[in-house]
Amino acid sequence: MVVRRVPFSGEGAAPPELLGEREWLVTNGLGGYASATLIGAITRRYHGLLIAALPAPLGRVVMLSQLSETLEWADGSSMELSPGLAIHEATESPSFAALSEFRLENGLPIWRYQINSHVIEKSVFMAHGRNSTYVVYRLIEGDGVARLKLCPYVQFRRHEATVSQAAAENYTLTAMRHGFEIRAPAHPPLRLVVGGREWSFRGGQARVENIFYRAEQQRGYDAFGELCSFGVFEAEIARAEAVTLAASIEPWETIEEAGPRRLCAGEHARREALLGDLTDGMAAELTLAADAFIVAPAHRSRGSEARNRRTIIAGYHWFTDWGRDTMISLEGLTLATRRIEEARGILENFSEHIRDGLIPNLFPEGEEQGRYHTADATLWFFHALDRFRQATGERALLQRLLPTLRDVIEHHLRGTLFGIGVDAQDGLLRQGQEGVQLTWMDAKVGDWVVTPRRGKAVEINALWFNALRLLEEWLTEAGDDAGARDLAEHARRVQESFNRRFWNEQRGYLFDVVDCENRAGVNDDACRPNQVLAISLRHPVLERERWRAVVDIVRRRLLTPYGLRSLAPDHPDYKARYFGDLRARDAAYHQGTVWAWLIGPFVDAWLKVYPEERARAAEFLAAFSAHLGEGCIGTVSEVFDAEAPFTPRGCVAQAWSVAEVLRSWMNTAGAAQRIELAPAAKRAAPLSEEQIDEAIAQSFPASDPPSWNLGRER
Repeated sequence: MVVRRVPFSGEGAAPPELLGEREWLVTNGLGGYASATLIGAITRRYHGLLIAALPAPLGRVVMLSQLSETLEWADGSSMELSPGLAIHEATESPSFAALSEFRLENGLPIWRYQINSHVIEKSVFMAHGRNSTYVVYRLIEGDGVARLKLCPYVQFRRHEATVSQAAAENYTLTAMRHGFEIRAPAHPPLRLVVGGREWSFRGGQARVENIFYRAEQQRGYDAFGELCSFGVFEAEIARAEAVTLAASIEPWETIEEAGPRRLCAGEHARREALLGDLTDGMAAELTLAADAFIVAPAHRSRGSEARNRRTIIAGYHWFTDWGRDTMISLEGLTLATRRIEEARGILENFSEHIRDGLIPNLFPEGEEQGRYHTADATLWFFHALDRFRQATGERALLQRLLPTLRDVIEHHLRGTLFGIGVDAQDGLLRQGQEGVQLTWMDAKVGDWVVTPRRGKAVEINALWFNALRLLEEWLTEAGDDAGARDLAEHARRVQESFNRRFWNEQRGYLFDVVDCENRAGVNDDACRPNQVLAISLRHPVLERERWRAVVDIVRRRLLTPYGLRSLAPDHPDYKARYFGDLRARDAAYHQGTVWAWLIGPFVDAWLKVYPEERARAAEFLAAFSAHLGEGCIGTVSEVFDAEAPFTPRGCVAQAWSVAEVLRSWMNTAGAAQRIELAPAAKRAAPLSEEQIDEAIAQSFPASDPPSWNLGRER
């Protein structure tokens, strides 16, 4: 079992204010999740115990926001397990007297509370493939019986909606044979049930106002909201027993078909299978972190193979699936972890959505149709297909997609949407449309495109050359020599023009954009990380004699312990800190802010220039091990400030950050001690009853109640 501990007291404990900012995340394989701060406070609009992934037009919806948790002992004493709801900005830091430790076991969160001679543990997990969250409480040490009181708080809303909207006036609470349902118009019912000894429910509706969401205030959004409660669940908790609260939008028969013990044991067994022979270390933790992003978009899949389709959530909490992020992440999240079937499903899913020679830039929250404003995602699709082919040796998928890939290239040669097309004068790929951001540096506030980069961008043309060479190779294998020769000629022209046009002799590195705003001869000489792709891809477009100069200047001016700066510090637009409201953050997003995913292309380029310095390459990744214990525990943040202490920012868990750090680690530090992961067939097979029973015996030696108890209503 892979364990990461965060002590709340004693040696190694972080200051209380940091513990109140660090977060945890659990996901369900559908895009749904549960997340909050380590101390239990909800500080973001996205925090909650059940954020369900629903078909369009709803998307992801906050169904259960928070639980207040109180223990009462026979002598009349009581204690809150969590700090409760912060109802004003001046709320004091909560006491940590009871909370002694937070840890992840195989990526699942567990809290340990020390109350006099009693030790209580709380765990949270989601049923994989279901919109269900389970919160489990156990008395680990101490005698006697305590009364656990749980009060759920709700406000049904889309997870990106502002917290300031009023909670619905027309919620209804209904007692069912199985448990209780909370309903509101246009939403599925939230079903709540408790498993435990002598449980009961005492009804009573209340509204709590002026709940303070600190992170929303820091990000410049409405920071005060309200929640509703409808009563309190109570149950006795004693040694060798457990109390479980289930929150779900699944049908009652689905909730009842397997008790929480069986579901939790099955989830632990699934995660053990993902690890294969990995037992600890950064590779094991990142393999578990990778699992959060691979999801089944059932409501968008089409055709007879729909059940096998997968996609990648770009980041939690607010991103959906993005084409560029998916294709960059595919190798690290799926191929490095030997999840071959998921990789195939992702590629097939996006291939079905190609329009006008482009894959979607993103699928917006709650919508079925993609948006196609991207110049590079489709070129990354070629890269991902190549990595899939290299990792598996499989030709069938590539052969099926060859006509589609040829059509993609034809669209780029003659021109397609958003000004994306080849310049007949030099064969380079240009892109740009007023008011539209088309490269990965895509920050936009209102009508302001912060880094427009219209013209011929360096990484776009590196990817274009790579795509031409890859398709040339694949057509040759397919026996289409004439088609391959045609592509070879296009590639030769691109390479010649690239090395003539992009090399900045005065600065000793590559221009970021040439013919800016489609103005011939106007070039952007900003030192940015995009140039490393001219070396790192399988078919590097840059002439070999210039590789070292580029890698060395990127190392000196852009490299940090957590990735590459998006702009060199001496540029007048450089921003050292990514903080503040949306405009302030977007002004810094690609103007210095460090991006973790860029460490992958940099390490690839480094190893091409310095193949004997693999150990040095591993050192570039070393800081990420400590980062797994900060930010969102067990995963990698989207971005970091550009200067020390390199505070993590942006999304708390980002797909391409995890993917590229894991892939690079396996290629450097993990190379000498690489452990073969479990074969895909082993992980894809459903767990047998015997396997689940064995997992239950290993995970739950105490005799938890074998099924739900119906209890009584008060």
